[in-house]
Amino acid sequence: MHREATTRSPRDESVRLADWQHVCHDSLEGCLPAVNAYERFVRPLLFSIDPETAHHFTIAFLRRASQVDVALRALKFFEPPPKPKAVFGLTFRNPIGLAAGFDKNGVALPALAALGFGFIEVGTVTAKPQPGNPKPRIFRFPEQAALINRLGFNNEGADAIARRLRKLHASGRWPAVPIGINIGKSRTTPLEGATDDYLYSFRLLREFADYIVLNVSSPNTPGLRELQKPAALSQLLRAIADKNQITRKPILVKIAPDLSPNELDEIVATCEENKVAGIIVTNTTVDHSSIPPALDQEGGLSGAPLREKSTALVRAIAARSTIPVIASGGIFDAESAREKIEAGAQLVQIYTGYIYRGPSLLREIAEALL
Repeated sequence: MHREATTRSPRDESVRLADWQHVCHDSLEGCLPAVNAYERFVRPLLFSIDPETAHHFTIAFLRRASQVDVALRALKFFEPPPKPKAVFGLTFRNPIGLAAGFDKNGVALPALAALGFGFIEVGTVTAKPQPGNPKPRIFRFPEQAALINRLGFNNEGADAIARRLRKLHASGRWPAVPIGINIGKSRTTPLEGATDDYLYSFRLLREFADYIVLNVSSPNTPGLRELQKPAALSQLLRAIADKNQITRKPILVKIAPDLSPNELDEIVATCEENKVAGIIVTNTTVDHSSIPPALDQEGGLSGAPLREKSTALVRAIAARSTIPVIASGGIFDAESAREKIEAGAQLVQIYTGYIYRGPSLLREIAEALL
């Protein structure tokens, strides 16, 4: 491809933006066809290619947009109306966040903030860089509105991501919304060394985080869910708390949806004892009963089939504890988001629903919650 054929001057871009502003009459309502265009045109194109390739393409676009002011201003047309929410000492522009896994390496934060998310979660980040599991490792199930992934915490590692976030902070483009950083255990680290592994990432990344999430629930790192057991979780939380004396970052725990009532009670009790700031409910599930056996794949299932199970856990935690809950799982529309709030969640996170619905989902939810 000839680069000169696609290169435009800043003036050309400004004219294009001005034209868009005129057509939209400075409001997103005027841009409704553009918003709906994702489901009509963009999604079919993305779904026509390999899921991981489509994801890399999207992240590359958002990464480039994060460096161009005119692009950031254009993305703001998708921004929903504000609905401030204060939770665990932070003020969120709106209660709708982007879950970890979308921007694992923190490369597109300005663009994601411009799209209107009330908060953004980077990661999962591990102490050591790692490529993740062999490909293919993401699978779409459009009839079930679901995804299965077995990525395995593929990321550039805490050192590289800390350098990137420091550079972004110095650039003046740091987002004006809370940024969470989700950390997990490196695959090659044995369970007995997990605490030190989390501490390494915590020490490097805490200065850039408004809150830190301890991911102890991904099904794609062997043995990781053992860290949800009371003794292991207590050890990890105590160690993090000891290193959090000065920074006092809110510490959250992300749990699995595949917990028995007794296991859930133990986790909540452990979180209460260790003064955890919040619980993210939930990670992906290993229950694939909604997927036809002939199509099933190994990995964690996300999307619409997770809705009921996630909501049930939100309700169970809210019934027995005052720990704030961030609900994640099966949020595809205003109704499913409102369901989570009514069950007791303070905030919600989306990911798979955003892949299927695009920017219009964020505004739909925000307007419903108003």
